[in-house]
Amino acid sequence: MAASPEYEFRTSSACTYENNNPRCVEVATNVPGRVVVRSSVSGRAVEFTPAEWADFLSGAKLGEFDLSA
Repeated sequence: MAASPEYEFRTSSACTYENNNPRCVEVATNVPGRVVVRSSVSGRAVEFTPAEWADFLSGAKLGEFDLSA
């Protein structure tokens, strides 16, 4: 059985902690071929390929996921 990779998660500098309540998304890109995103609250993680992550970031920067009021 292969050992699980050790992910090094980082949090965006835009993330703020309200009243010491960390509700941020953390991302790890240190394992080749994987991008892992997790919730700082639940610890649940989702894994993406680098191509999937790049497509998501591109769409987010273009406002593709903006919710209308």
